[in-house]
Amino acid sequence: MNVQVKFFALAKDRMDHDLIRIELPENATVADFRRTLAREYPQIADLVNGMMIAVDTEYATDHQFLHEDAVIACIPPVSGG
Repeated sequence: MNVQVKFFALAKDRMDHDLIRIELPENATVADFRRTLAREYPQIADLVNGMMIAVDTEYATDHQFLHEDAVIACIPPVSGG
């Protein structure tokens, strides 16, 4: 299945893009998505496990199943003062 991925903050900076599409196997979960993202995009691999993931505007757990054309937002932890 094909999903749309939006990046924010540091992840966006490292990707040099704010939006990509990636291919996942059918019945993929958010956890599967995280593993694929870390493997295919090593420049953000260290951020992947700490990111908040939202699917179609709702925060998602790692056990949530994804669907074709899902819009996935990747929001890394933010710090500052």
